[in-house]
Amino acid sequence: MDTPALNRIFELLGPETQAFFLRTWGENTFWDILISLGIFLFGILLARLLYKIFGGLMRRITGRTATKLDDILVDQLEEPLVLGLIIIFSWWSLERLHFAEGPQTFINNIFHVLIAIDITWLVVRLVDAAISEYVVPIVEKSDSNLDDTILPILRKGLRAILWIVGIIVGLSNAGYNVGALLAGVGIGGIAMAMAAKDFVANIFGGITVFLDKPFTAGDRIQINGFDGSVREIGIRSTKLQRLDGRMVTIPNHKFTDSEVINVSSEPSRQVKMTLGLTYDTPPERLQEAIELLNGLVRDIDTIEDNHYAVFESFGDFSLNLLFIYYVKKGEDVLNIPNDVNFAVLNAFNKAGLDFAFPTQTIIPQTDGA
Repeated sequence: MDTPALNRIFELLGPETQAFFLRTWGENTFWDILISLGIFLFGILLARLLYKIFGGLMRRITGRTATKLDDILVDQLEEPLVLGLIIIFSWWSLERLHFAEGPQTFINNIFHVLIAIDITWLVVRLVDAAISEYVVPIVEKSDSNLDDTILPILRKGLRAILWIVGIIVGLSNAGYNVGALLAGVGIGGIAMAMAAKDFVANIFGGITVFLDKPFTAGDRIQINGFDGSVREIGIRSTKLQRLDGRMVTIPNHKFTDSEVINVSSEPSRQVKMTLGLTYDTPPERLQEAIELLNGLVRDIDTIEDNHYAVFESFGDFSLNLLFIYYVKKGEDVLNIPNDVNFAVLNAFNKAGLDFAFPTQTIIPQTDGA
């Protein structure tokens, strides 16, 4: 019997009832089992009462204060404390019973691990709530996309570290050889690292993209034969929408191993054309053609002022003019050259300047040759 009160209750029972409860099941009497069951049920009731106190009274008290810290504590302590109370009363109810040495040791080890897990759960909830309440709002206010992507990774990594430490502490308290376990985990970790090296390379590639910022979402880039607009930059991969509309997922380590051309970052788009005039075009007409080309783009607002038109070379069948101009950043790089080409064609036709085309002169062989 455990206490005088329980002894008194037992004495009030009749002899036949006492005899029934003194019957043994294994090494424990029914009376001992009944008391242990009562302790367990009392723990459940006490845990429910504690849950209601936290859910009602404590929340009303903390709701009247100006700080949010007490609200966070109450909200995060509630469930781990209730679980901890159930674990303690369950352990107490089993501890007072008699088992063989092997099962008794196993039960104690189980509860050592459960208590460590419950405490770890409590710490993880507190840390996670503090990050959500104090760190996330700061990150959301920043203009950088780096912290928005890195924070969830750091958050999950910190949570994983806390859980690993908690489980190791629990196993150590339970008497397990954690050193040997860690050695095995280390060997397995090497194998996992070899298998996950591409994944890790992609992670670091994503971090490099965020730090160096060779491009941002919405930029048009060219890499490894792909040309398109960046739609989403992830920590493992980047989604690129090609010019034909198809979506391509590119692993982030490609951006550290390959050359990336950021088309959107260019100050202007160079357009180069070669115009061939016939060989019977006199020099003054060539000069007229050059002035005509410069005049065509001089008053176009979408084209930079630094345009060039020169007599470049003597071709096989034409006198070649080189014409270079620059479309301003953000302007339509497809339709503007189209309009300029039509303007050049109309102006040259109106001025009577003839474009050359491949020609061949055949001299017949005479009989006296």
